Amino acid sequence: MGRVCVVIPAAGEGTRMGGLPKQFNTLGDSPLLYQTAWAFECHNRVDDIVVAAPADTTAHARHLMSGISKLVRVVAGGATRQESVAAGLAAAPRDSVIVLVHDAARPFIEAAAITEVIAAVVLHGAAALAVPVADTVRYAEGGFFTGEASRRNLFAVQTPQGFRRSLLAEAFESCVPDGAATDEVALVRACGHAVARVPGRAGNFKITTGEDWHRAERRWPAFARRNYES
Repeated sequence: MGRVCVVIPAAGEGTRMGGLPKQFNTLGDSPLLYQTAWAFECHNRVDDIVVAAPADTTAHARHLMSGISKLVRVVAGGATRQESVAAGLAAAPRDSVIVLVHDAARPFIEAAAITEVIAAVVLHGAAALAVPVADTVRYAEGGFFTGEASRRNLFAVQTPQGFRRSLLAEAFESCVPDGAATDEVALVRACGHAVARVPGRAGNFKITTGEDWHRAERRWPAFARRNYES
């Protein structure tokens, strides 16, 4: 199956939470970035990890990740997710066959979900976790609702998103849609490639707001005991 490398874009400023970039805040007994990377450190099919950090914090991020033996490089990320993932992809070992991209702010990723994404990439070339949208979705303009969207076949996409390295490299080289893609699924689909859907987990949420952080702090001890403590 070849080597698997995980790229963790962690160059965001976390402005919605205020203070330090959230990836450097402590969750449990370690920084959020470390806790997220630890899931891949523990996974037996992951070989390498690359982190894209804010340009002025690469040395700090490397220090924080000193306990991650699979870390091969911390690179300077860019102003956008695309730029950060592109930098991480360029730094991935040349013999990486599969590249996973995972949000630094999603520490609650389970080993089984990582395994399922890798297996789907082997079969289909590209795959991502996603969960069905449960809430009613409506359009709005000028402060008023203007219409409803059907929830049928509507999914919220999570990470990791996984790809054959050659396919992802092609997407970055020739199929970037105006530099505005919000994730790698959009890039790869812009090249005309299908992306398989792998069932996600409701608990695999992204920490974005202060409320999310408090939720993560409440949930982390039980999650860590269940997944990482023998």
